[in-house]
Amino acid sequence: MGIVFKQSLRNTFIIYFAFAIGGVNALFLYTHFLEDQYYGLVTFLLSSANLLMPLTAFGVQYAIIKFYSSYKIAAQRDRFLSSSLLIPLFIALPIGVFGAIFYDQISTYLSVENPIVKEYVFLIYIVALLTAYFEIFYAWSKVQLQSVFGNLIRELFSRVAAMILLILVYYKLIDQRAFVYWLSFAYLLRMLLMMGYAFYLKKPKFTWKLPDNYKQIFRYSLYIILAGSAGTILLDIDKFMIPQKEMLAQVAYYAVAVYIGSVVETPGRAMAQIIQPLTAKALNENNHKEIGSLYHKSHINLFLISGFVFLLINTNLKELYQIIPEKFSGGIWVVLMISTAKLYHMFLGNNGAIISNSKYYKILLPYGIVMAISVIVLNYWLIDLIGIDGAALSTLLVVLVFDTLKIAYVKKKFGLLPMNSKTYVLLLLLAVFFLLFYFWDFNFHPIINILLKSSLLSVLYLWAAVSFRIAPEAVLVWNQFKNYFLKRG
Repeated sequence: MGIVFKQSLRNTFIIYFAFAIGGVNALFLYTHFLEDQYYGLVTFLLSSANLLMPLTAFGVQYAIIKFYSSYKIAAQRDRFLSSSLLIPLFIALPIGVFGAIFYDQISTYLSVENPIVKEYVFLIYIVALLTAYFEIFYAWSKVQLQSVFGNLIRELFSRVAAMILLILVYYKLIDQRAFVYWLSFAYLLRMLLMMGYAFYLKKPKFTWKLPDNYKQIFRYSLYIILAGSAGTILLDIDKFMIPQKEMLAQVAYYAVAVYIGSVVETPGRAMAQIIQPLTAKALNENNHKEIGSLYHKSHINLFLISGFVFLLINTNLKELYQIIPEKFSGGIWVVLMISTAKLYHMFLGNNGAIISNSKYYKILLPYGIVMAISVIVLNYWLIDLIGIDGAALSTLLVVLVFDTLKIAYVKKKFGLLPMNSKTYVLLLLLAVFFLLFYFWDFNFHPIINILLKSSLLSVLYLWAAVSFRIAPEAVLVWNQFKNYFLKRG
C-alpha cells in the first residue's frame, strides 16, 4: 500500500488545489464575470461532451489498465499500445460524419428552449474527442505507475485556463462568446501535454499488427464502452436534461451546488489513479490476499477523508451561501444530496476497479443500462416536480441503490466486504460531528464563521481518527507531522 498511499497523497494535494481554483471559478468568477446563461451554456456543453466521450474513446482507456500488465513480452505490449491509439477512430470518425450530416437537426433539437446553444453544438464533439484521447494517454502513463503528472494536468489545466479566460472577460480583452471557444481550445492543449508525457514514459513503437488477444480486447472494450456510457449518464445527464425543461440559468445554479457537493469525492479521484492499475495487476496474478487488502484499505481511507470533507462542506453550507450571489442560494439541498451520494460512493473503496478489471466485468453492462434508465426516468419526473432539487434527488436515490448492489456483487463473487469494525466507529463519529456542528453558528462574518468552525472541526476530527485508530495511514501521517514539529521545536 506504500506506493498507493504515497501517490494518492500527492494526487490528493493536487486535486484539492485544483478544486480550490475551481471553487474560485465556480463560486465567484463565473457567477460575477459571466452572464448566467453563458455559465449555464458552458456547463451544458462540457457535460454533453462528457456524455459523448465514452463512445469516442471506445473504452480503450479501461482496456489499457486491464490488459497491459497481462503481457509478458515487450513486443506484445507495443502492439497493444499501438492499437489503443487507432481503435477509437473506428467509432469516433463515424460519429463525426453522422454529426456533420445531421448537424442542423441536432443543433435545432438541443436549442429549442435555449436558442443560444445552437451556435456551439459542434464543440460537444470536439471536446469529447480531445477528452477521450487525453484519457487514453493518461491510462498509458498510469500503467507505468506514474499518475501524478497526468493527475496534475487533468485536474488543474482546464481550471487554470478557465480562471485566466474569465479574468480576460472581466477586463474586456475577450467577450463571452470568445470565452467559450478559447476554453474549448484549452482541451486541445491539455491533450497534447498528456500525449507528450505518455510518450516520454513509454516511447511508442507503432505497428499495424494487432495483439494476439485482440478479440478479447474488443469484447472488453465493447462492454466497457456501453457500461461506461451508462455510468457517465448518472454524472452528467442532469445538466443535459435541465436545459430541455428549464432556462440555462438554472443549470448554472445547479452546477454551483453540484461543484460544492462533488468536492467530497476528490480523495477517491486521487487514489483511483494509482489503485486501478494495482488492482488490475492483483487480479491478473490471481492474488486474492492483495485484492482484499486493497479493498479494505481503500474503503476505510476514502471513507475517513471523504467523511471529513463532507462535514466541512455541510456544516459550513449556510455561511458559504451567504458570500455568493443570493440567486444561487436555492442549491443548498442539492449540495446535501450530492455530497451524500458522493460520500456513499467513496464508501465503496476500489469496488468498481475490482469488478471492471475482473472476469466479471460483463455485469457492468446490464448494471449500467438499468442505472442509466433509472436516473433518466427519475429526472423526467422529479425535475418537473421539484426543479433542480429533483435532479439531485434522482442521483442520490440511484447511487444508494446501485452502489449497494455493487457491494453485494463483490461479496458474492469474491467473498469480500469493505467494512470492518472501524467502519461503524467512523460512521458514528461522522453522525455525531454532523449533528454537533451543523446547528452551531458563530455570530460573526460568514468567512470568520467558516474559518472558526472548520478549524475546531479539523482538530477534533483528527484527534478522534487517531485516538480510535480508524486507519493506520491516518496515524502514520499524524506521527510524521508530530515528529516534524517536535524536531523543529
